[in-house]
Amino acid sequence: MSATTAPYRSPLPAGRDGFAQLLHAEWTKFRTVRGWVIATAVAALVIVLFSYLGSSGSHSGYCTGSGPSSPGQGPPGAGCHAGHPPVAIGPGGQPVVDAYYLVHQPLIGDGSVTARVTSFTGVTATATGGRVAVGSGGLTNPHAGLQPWAKAGVLITPSTAQGAAYAAVMVTGSRGVRMQDDYTHDVAGGPAAVSAAAPRWLRLTRTGDTITGYQSADGMTWTKIATVHLGHLPSTVQVGLFVTSPVSTNGQQGAPTAATAIFDHATIAGTAPGAWAGDSIGTGPNSDYPTLVDGQYQQSGATTGSATTATFTVTGSGDIGPRPAGGMFGGDTVANTLLGGFVGLLVMIVVAALFITTEYRRGMILTTLAASPKRGRVLAAKAVVIGAVTFVVALAALAVSAAIGTHALEANGNYMYPAGFLTDVRVIAGTAALLAVAAVLALAVGTALRRSSGAVTAVILALIVPYILGLSLPAGASRWVLRLTPTAAFAIQQTVGRFHQVSYGYEASNGYYPLGPWAGFAVLCAYTALALGLATYVLRTRDA
Repeated sequence: MSATTAPYRSPLPAGRDGFAQLLHAEWTKFRTVRGWVIATAVAALVIVLFSYLGSSGSHSGYCTGSGPSSPGQGPPGAGCHAGHPPVAIGPGGQPVVDAYYLVHQPLIGDGSVTARVTSFTGVTATATGGRVAVGSGGLTNPHAGLQPWAKAGVLITPSTAQGAAYAAVMVTGSRGVRMQDDYTHDVAGGPAAVSAAAPRWLRLTRTGDTITGYQSADGMTWTKIATVHLGHLPSTVQVGLFVTSPVSTNGQQGAPTAATAIFDHATIAGTAPGAWAGDSIGTGPNSDYPTLVDGQYQQSGATTGSATTATFTVTGSGDIGPRPAGGMFGGDTVANTLLGGFVGLLVMIVVAALFITTEYRRGMILTTLAASPKRGRVLAAKAVVIGAVTFVVALAALAVSAAIGTHALEANGNYMYPAGFLTDVRVIAGTAALLAVAAVLALAVGTALRRSSGAVTAVILALIVPYILGLSLPAGASRWVLRLTPTAAFAIQQTVGRFHQVSYGYEASNGYYPLGPWAGFAVLCAYTALALGLATYVLRTRDA
């Protein structure tokens, strides 16, 4: 009878080849290679350094007295000032443009204001001796023509202070009749060109805090445009006729414009104890918005109580609406404090490519794949490690950059456009996520190409070069580049929304992108997912 021998069993616990173990192994590789750790630290330092240099080197100033105001231009000196002109703040706490000419009376309690617009004309030019009266001969190369968003109509506001709440019904240069309120709200009232043969009647009625706008072709049959609510209106408000005309601009530079409207049948229904008076709102020498004239009005005909047979010729320049950021407006956002992120991005692209190509160059990939035969999981572990390291390091560096950059910009007189705490968090964390996803993209390309130089070049061509093109190409081509390439992810840094009722160049050079922040970021994520899929296929199907 033969004895059986029990097989040997090690007292040690069985080893596991799980994903957590792969992550630990890849993290150990990364932190034990001194060059990669030093390069990552350098990336953090250059992010902070270049961001600070960019912010501290930006100074703001503006000049007055020699022509239309030029916010953001000119060093201190004769007629010039450090800092930025005062910025009007709307009832919602947002920066606004509030520059126009108003012919007004006080209205006590409920009532209405009605007027007919019989003519609306405009001019674009430069002033040769400061702001001038249109027709005075002080304009250089005047060009007749209304800007599309030139405005003339009737308005109700609690005060003539800049940034005050308001509601207005207006005719425009080519956008038809509109009702607008509190700078950001706009309702179309239908197409209507104004002429002596086809005048347009406009009316606003007040009932408590409720304002309703109407329009009419004949003054008999009225069409309601919209009803709005202006919070906490005082008993006495100002009502009257206004005109304004925005800068003709491509988003970087532009010429101030002016518009002139002729009103008649101006009537105030209700208790209006005052007389008509004219005020130029927000168009003084320290105006935040370039204007051609301070505004003026001429009155002819008789006035009896609140009704009048007088004709008012009113000229105004400026705009009433949201204040964009960048371009001729100046102003910085948190994104302007993160310029070092571009340099840090380049460093981390190199580190990420080396994280895989070094193993190929030194033959270490054979050991890695022998220890973990599931090659897809190996690549996934590397992606998680390089992505996490990049995100954490970039987030810390960008947060520091935002803090010191904001301080430097404000100390240099620059205007910081308020965007809200959560928006700032999205920009900082989103930019860190952009760097992290770009690092994963470099890892995937390095896996497929096996060469760090080729991977780095390919990712830069895909991510950085299109960004530069997006800033320099004509608007149409730029929008396509910023939609279809991985550089669309830089939209994550956009902080200010578009408003169709504002004449402005909403281009990347001014901080505006054709896609929304998360939609643009999703484009980069899609490219990276495709690259990871291709890299996984290549890693599985070829010899190590």
